[in-house]
Amino acid sequence: MGGCLVGACIALILSVVVLFLGVVLSSSAAGDREKNSPFECGFDPVKSARLPFSLRFFLLAIIFLIFDVEVVLLLPVLVMMSSSLTFKAILGSMLFLSIVALGLFFEWWEGSLDWAQ
Repeated sequence: MGGCLVGACIALILSVVVLFLGVVLSSSAAGDREKNSPFECGFDPVKSARLPFSLRFFLLAIIFLIFDVEVVLLLPVLVMMSSSLTFKAILGSMLFLSIVALGLFFEWWEGSLDWAQ
């Protein structure tokens, strides 16, 4: 019972010391507004958050995510093909690659890949 009380006192004292150190050390770093402001790519944190968002930036990010997931899905197919080469595996991977290639050509035809117009 006495050990539990000593442990609680040590935990309380340690918590107060850490809290005090945090307050003392953080007061010296509170001066710079630029370092304390959040950074968001393409946004000014000082101005209004209701400014129009660049749709081209959003579309390019979505395209990157789609093709990034495509690479992740293709890597296991390559490992599987190195161990066993079957007709179903080749047909499935060719179908997947053709769908991705059609999507890429559609994005190209639509002009989504042209960043600077």
